Amino acid sequence: MAPTLRHVGRIARLVLPVALLVLLWRAVDGPEILRLLRAADPVLLALALAAILMQNALSALRWRLTAGALGQVIGRGRALREYFLSQFLNMVLPAGVLGDAGRAVRAREGVGLARAGQAVVLDRVIGQVALFSVLLAGLSAVGLTGAGGRWPDWVPPLALGIAGGGAGIALALLVSARLGGPLGRAARGIGRGVRAAVLAPGIWHRQAALSLAIVACNLGGFALCAAATGTVLPPLAVVTVLPLVLATMVIPISVAGWGVREGAAAALWPVLGASAEAGIAASVAMGLVILLAALPGVLVLAAPAPGRGA
Repeated sequence: MAPTLRHVGRIARLVLPVALLVLLWRAVDGPEILRLLRAADPVLLALALAAILMQNALSALRWRLTAGALGQVIGRGRALREYFLSQFLNMVLPAGVLGDAGRAVRAREGVGLARAGQAVVLDRVIGQVALFSVLLAGLSAVGLTGAGGRWPDWVPPLALGIAGGGAGIALALLVSARLGGPLGRAARGIGRGVRAAVLAPGIWHRQAALSLAIVACNLGGFALCAAATGTVLPPLAVVTVLPLVLATMVIPISVAGWGVREGAAAALWPVLGASAEAGIAASVAMGLVILLAALPGVLVLAAPAPGRGA
């Protein structure tokens, strides 16, 4: 991509969240959103912050587990520091993955950038698979029970797209692994990484436990933000509406999901019988909590570099 186009893309990712938030403010009752945020329960918000901090700490341990299974030794303290730093950079830089890219670069010594990058990518993929698995299980429960109210028309195609996309990627890797050339070697390398870091005996149950705990912290933190701003969510909503809203944060068109996440919340909160304003307030509170939980990364930036592997 030409440098000019890259600059335009970066500027667009900075401008788009502001534009989306302004449009939402004008489309709904903006002062009501402010009222809900001002009246938010500080105790519940503090609990939400604790949940997201725990999520980040557990995610660092999952990355360390994944890297270790691939032959990359990372100390627990270093894993925590690097993960919080990458989260902070993901929160403040466009695209949402630049912090992860930096984490791979900083952790490459002894194993090379390819192996370090594979560990980071696998860790991110495992996290998304866990979140989408909870979402699909929740949507399946809605389909079987008929509960959950009237969903927007875009939800079923999205669910099918997630399921179909995951199955398609898995099938493409299986087919590509049988081919020769660079594509076949790359696919076989991915397969070996998945078998070693995800499916190996003694690893898979630890990956599953950590991933479910991370998703529980993420959804629990969001549910606490919703309760703090006036919406008490039933359990089925926690495993359907909240993962759908959070899933929009992976769309690389804004910074840290701002604007896109609030738009999804505004569209989905009425499914719960709540207002779009309440959904936006809950989403803004969640965004601020996520940002606060990433602030320890600033301390990592300011601190002198520790010994490697520590």
